[in-house]
Amino acid sequence: MKNIKQLQALISKEIERTEYGQAPIELYEPIEYIMSLGGKRLRPLLTLLAYSLYKDDVESVLKQAIAVEVFHNFTLMHDDIMDEAPLRRGKNTVHEEWNHNTAILSGDVMLVKAYEMLIMDQATLTVDILKAFNQCAREVCQGQQLDMLFENRKEVTEEEYLDMIRQKTAVLLGFSLELGGLLAGVSKESCEALRKFGINIGIGFQLMDDLLDVYADKDKFGKQVGGDILSNKKTFLLIKALDNAEGKQKKELEGWIAKKQFDPEEKVKAVTQIYNDLGIKELTEDTMNKYFEQGFHSLKQINAPLHRKAVIKRFAENLAAREK
Repeated sequence: MKNIKQLQALISKEIERTEYGQAPIELYEPIEYIMSLGGKRLRPLLTLLAYSLYKDDVESVLKQAIAVEVFHNFTLMHDDIMDEAPLRRGKNTVHEEWNHNTAILSGDVMLVKAYEMLIMDQATLTVDILKAFNQCAREVCQGQQLDMLFENRKEVTEEEYLDMIRQKTAVLLGFSLELGGLLAGVSKESCEALRKFGINIGIGFQLMDDLLDVYADKDKFGKQVGGDILSNKKTFLLIKALDNAEGKQKKELEGWIAKKQFDPEEKVKAVTQIYNDLGIKELTEDTMNKYFEQGFHSLKQINAPLHRKAVIKRFAENLAAREK
């Protein structure tokens, strides 16, 4: 069984040699560009780790693992257009480097390429793979739409938010793991357990991101701490604070949300203090840990050798412990 670094090396090499098309070059260059920007490559790694629970010939399913990363970057390319984001991983976004129309078309081609790679050399599994992928892709789009709708809504419930991050972020982690199980030819029960494992740890990871945006060490976080507070982003923390605040505290929090002109440092400090007074950090950690525990419980249900499950469990635990 290959270790994490060996799997990551295989993924990087496969991405480098993947071809998307030749002409017109303006359609395919943006795909090469966004795929070269790096990132954690978490999703294809999860596919290979799930496959490695049962088989050692991971090279035979590299195309399918990379398909998940191509799809993920397709969603990022289109999300950046919707968000009018200027940067992605420290570089110009595709629509900034080229233009909006090119970014839309290049993204569309990425989706087609993902389908092509998913079913390559997998004739007997094509229906199962496409059925699982289509469900995942639909939910990712639903989650993105909900996220945009939430921007203009005054109130969002905890349940609505958790369902949104489940669809927008977590289901793709679930599919990545489920795909590894499908490719390895394991039972429906094990594939379902892999999917649940991915979805639950995916929700946990998103809650951790919400938490780190406020409480991370600025030097280690890699981006502005308090960015969600400044933009009034409806994170789990803000939703719980609005639910739990009363009287003067609620009025102060709503006042900061309504302010158009403010000192950024002052706003972050004031809202963080409200979170501290309400115990929001602890509430978020409790919910986050609940999802991590549910994920690891699903991992226990998977019928695979314990020493192989230990590798994927340790990897997920290390991710869950980052900067905590």
